[in-house]
Amino acid sequence: MQIILLERIGRLGQMGDVVKVKDGYARNFLLPKGKALRATKANLAHFETQRTQLEAKNLEEKKEAEAVATKLQGNDFVALRQASEGGQLYGSVSTRDIADIITEGGFTVGRNQIGLDRPIKTLGRHPVRIILHPEVVVSVSVNVARTAEEAERLARGEDVLAQRDDDEIAAEEALEAAEELFEEEADGLAEDSDAEESEDAKA
Repeated sequence: MQIILLERIGRLGQMGDVVKVKDGYARNFLLPKGKALRATKANLAHFETQRTQLEAKNLEEKKEAEAVATKLQGNDFVALRQASEGGQLYGSVSTRDIADIITEGGFTVGRNQIGLDRPIKTLGRHPVRIILHPEVVVSVSVNVARTAEEAERLARGEDVLAQRDDDEIAAEEALEAAEELFEEEADGLAEDSDAEESEDAKA
């Protein structure tokens, strides 16, 4: 289907461009969302009469998006989730979850503005694109952790899974050291007892 773009859209083109797209994409997304018009003679003529207003509106929206972008760019948002020892989430963090977390952080974004190819399913800090405007995209970090303390460690760049292993190793080493000490003390007591029995026997 031939359409006229009413705004800049990814790889399709700029506002006013006439491009060919799949019928389903046009019918299900571009046309109902008001992002494009069918490329008929009447619509082309109508677009030309509206071009100035559309460009002015686009410029205003872009300025507003840029103002938000300066505050949002590089922010870190925490999502607390349950996960296995290996770091796999019991569930996932979706575009809706991310939109809710960012909104709770004081910014208004919709799930359709979250540039996420697939849901997040592991612990860690994940870069996520936020599309504030067709021409304004920022990157934030979604910090997925089991606890607030773990999130702080991730934010510092620590590997919480490796740290967890180190803790376990340290605990095992401490246990082994304690067992060796106990065995040495037990051996010492046994030697003392044998010595006492030997003295008693001599007496």
